[in-house]
Amino acid sequence: MSLLRKLEVEHSDASYSEMFLMASISKLPIYGRPLNISFQTKDLLPVPIEKRTWKHRNFIAFWIADSFNVNTWMIASSMIQAGLSWWQAWICVWIGYGVASPFLVMNARPGSMQHITFPVVARTSFGLYGSLWCTFNRGVMACIWYGVQASIGGTCMFVMLRAVWPGINNIPNGLPESAGITTKEMLAFFLFWFISLPAIWFPIHRIYHHPIAGLVFFVWCIVKAKGVGPIIRQPGKLHGSELGWGMVTNLMSSISNMATLITNAPDFASRSHSPSAALWPQFFSIPLTFSIVSFIGIIVSSSSQTIYGEAIWSPVQLLNMFLDDSPSHATRFGVWFISFAFIIAQIGTNISANSISAGCDLTSLFPRFINIRRGGYVAAIVGYCILPWKLLLSSNGFTSYLSAYSVFLSSIAGVMITEYFLIRKGHYRVADLYTTRKEGWYWYTYGFNFSTGRQVPIAATRIYEMSFFTGFGVSMLVYLLLNWAFPVPGAARTFEEVDVSGWEDSRSSHDEKSDRDSEVENQDPFKSA
Repeated sequence: MSLLRKLEVEHSDASYSEMFLMASISKLPIYGRPLNISFQTKDLLPVPIEKRTWKHRNFIAFWIADSFNVNTWMIASSMIQAGLSWWQAWICVWIGYGVASPFLVMNARPGSMQHITFPVVARTSFGLYGSLWCTFNRGVMACIWYGVQASIGGTCMFVMLRAVWPGINNIPNGLPESAGITTKEMLAFFLFWFISLPAIWFPIHRIYHHPIAGLVFFVWCIVKAKGVGPIIRQPGKLHGSELGWGMVTNLMSSISNMATLITNAPDFASRSHSPSAALWPQFFSIPLTFSIVSFIGIIVSSSSQTIYGEAIWSPVQLLNMFLDDSPSHATRFGVWFISFAFIIAQIGTNISANSISAGCDLTSLFPRFINIRRGGYVAAIVGYCILPWKLLLSSNGFTSYLSAYSVFLSSIAGVMITEYFLIRKGHYRVADLYTTRKEGWYWYTYGFNFSTGRQVPIAATRIYEMSFFTGFGVSMLVYLLLNWAFPVPGAARTFEEVDVSGWEDSRSSHDEKSDRDSEVENQDPFKSA
């Protein structure tokens, strides 16, 4: 019992239910009377003003960090392997991420306006307790993806170590074949996993990343191949209806890659300095950054065909071949520099897309013991324990599963966007997100909104076959119809983004009063005399 006490985060005495709902502000005057919210689960509260530091440039830097990784590098390459020409594949990337960005911006809007994270925003649609189902699903995905990205980062670490210490390639393997990994690969994975841990410690609003080395790799390959290679001139292998459906399929895969980030978009938008900071920078930077990185991947792979006689689609494999082909000091330094940049990029992606999301979700599920920082470390531990390199051995099945599960999350996003823009039309009662008052907007039926419970599974059962749009559309349409038949409290006729509970004003007044009281208490009586 004493051990559990020591593991708890800072909080006042409260039941688990109260800890889940409440936060760290004491007796705010809401609705003309004090509202007792004295339980210190600070990460569930609206982000304090002093931490709303993300401006336009921060969101642009965030998406540069998230886009610059091995997965994005190979997006267009996989499309070319499927039979598209390079420009057809690049169009799919542009359109796919261009379509995904409005959905993400719309779902981020409540976060940028009210400065609350995804687990709290989900309460508006699914109910105070029904939202646990959403946060659990998103938390599971974040932990799995953390492990997968760490496994890819381990391959980058191996290349970097090999550039510095070529003898690592000769380490004998002491692991059985059933392990799915060799000793030297396990060493590299563990080192990547270990050096990622300090990055989780830094606050969300201090994440920055600028991937300069990717451009160096890009130029190096063009110079080495004396041109951009033959893939640029290679025609597509698909024609007619096959080409049309091939482009649709690959376009949808780009959108599916963003489904998890669309769902938890409020996590990042809650740190925005102003609503506009989370709007236009994300709207334009998402398709731009992902398209640029995928274009670099296309050119590098095309150049590799000139150099080695075959297209090398994986940048990590290509760097390994550079070391095999010409292990000079200059080559080893170049490979070290680029692989180091990939390691930083993978860490940035894991923190921004997975660690933060898992931290927010697990904070909502276990508020007595977990805050955002601890949640990030839980994701790291779970990501290691699931043996992610084994998941990647059967890449086709695993990718299909992740795509289906990610698109399943889009039905949750469909409900959340419909709730904000079409049902309540921007009207919020932030105070009701932290109390079980029966007359509260988000209490519904004992904390569950059964309208969402009826339609999300219906969309999910058909979502894999009928794509992101159908899943999103089904959840949106059914939720609209159910709310027309069974209106919810707070449904508005006109659109206006406002918190009718007056939470922000009450909080500001409360903070000012607390500061004045503190000044009076701390006055030196002898000095005043």
